[in-house]
Amino acid sequence: MTLIKSISGIRGTIGGYPGDNLTPLDIVKFTAAYASFIKESSNSGKPVIVVGRDARISGEMVHRVITGTLIGMGCDVTDIGMATTPTTEIAVTKENAAGGIIITASHNPKQWNALKLLDNKGEFLSAEDGEKILSYAEKEEFSFVEVDELGKITQKQYLHEHIQSILSLDLVDTKAIKDANFRVAIDCVNSVGGIAIPELLYALGVKEIFKLHSAPHGNFSHNPEPLPENLTELSSLTRSSKADVGFAVDPDVDRLAIYCENGEPFGEEYTLVAVADYVLEHTPGNTVSNLSSSRALRDVTVQKGGNYYAAAVGEVNVVAKMKEVKAVIGGEGNGGIIYPASHFGRDALVGIALFLTQLAKTGKKPSELRRKYPSYFMSKQKVELTRDMNIDNILEKVKERFSNEKVTDIDGVKIDFQDKWVHLRKSNTEPIIRIYSEAGSEEDAKNIGEKIIKLIKELA
Repeated sequence: MTLIKSISGIRGTIGGYPGDNLTPLDIVKFTAAYASFIKESSNSGKPVIVVGRDARISGEMVHRVITGTLIGMGCDVTDIGMATTPTTEIAVTKENAAGGIIITASHNPKQWNALKLLDNKGEFLSAEDGEKILSYAEKEEFSFVEVDELGKITQKQYLHEHIQSILSLDLVDTKAIKDANFRVAIDCVNSVGGIAIPELLYALGVKEIFKLHSAPHGNFSHNPEPLPENLTELSSLTRSSKADVGFAVDPDVDRLAIYCENGEPFGEEYTLVAVADYVLEHTPGNTVSNLSSSRALRDVTVQKGGNYYAAAVGEVNVVAKMKEVKAVIGGEGNGGIIYPASHFGRDALVGIALFLTQLAKTGKKPSELRRKYPSYFMSKQKVELTRDMNIDNILEKVKERFSNEKVTDIDGVKIDFQDKWVHLRKSNTEPIIRIYSEAGSEEDAKNIGEKIIKLIKELA
């Protein structure tokens, strides 16, 4: 059983002892710390905080504890019920709220849940603000209000407004999508995607939808991370139903996986690449992804006359870099698309609308579109060390060993070779260095990772 506290929130497994797992006592403490921070930073006696959740079995319990704690802290709550992560982010700005809490453990299995914390822009908190909340929780620096100052709960729905905002985007062409008569297969892993994605598709003019695991009961029918090994049913359904495309999302609908008409995965790294290609075709500019994302985005961006920038891993870091360089599109290679014209958050619904428009306007099948982009192969490995080893010192030695190459150290150590790259990141919770590598072939990507692992063991 596990409890992990970080600057972006708190996550853990349900049940067990306080301090070791995500129990009601831990939820109260962390929610109260967040409410104290919001009241202090917003200078509001009774700030409004939006609360949304995915369909996890533990969601209702966690939701009740959070909303009760917030009103006990003197905050008003806008409760939007079961909602996607991007819907909750949009609701914060539309409500002019002081912040928001998303109850979701993203792609983690059903025994997990988490609190993701938002600022008044509907974006994830900065590292500095996250540290403050961790400190408040650790020291229990919060005070509950007296009876006359209790907050209240207002219930609203925001999915319709979220979808309408997507339909109004300049690069989303509902007429072209409707005229294309697309047949679409979907896997919503028994969470809020089962509510949101069909409604979006119908609004876009898609009439034929083949659904897998769309009942939002939280008993995930398979591992909820949208990777090929977990999406074999979607692959078969897309092919057997003669669908034009297949879409899969994680439980909170901020990651998008695409399947070609022949049942082959489009590739999680290429979700962002394809959507960026379409956006750059119509709005030239800069792009951003994290250091562990495919080089293909850089290639497409440069081809379209823009500049590509890399950010440290983590959505908050990607968003900060996008704002800095005024990027027109960005995201993460796990299928997370951030489109500033909509909002600064990963949004699978926006990704679906843009990708369908791209298919409709180009007349290409997904497999044909995929062949348009440079092919890279990624390898993900790890090396386990012992807790007494100085991992930072090991990373510094690796950096020195490759000083003749292009080295980036804003997040671990990334070494860019002419035809490949390798990225080393230490775990915050275990004595592990994760090794991400990419090259023009699977063998080369694996080999460079293994070469680095051998070097690390020598240095250790």
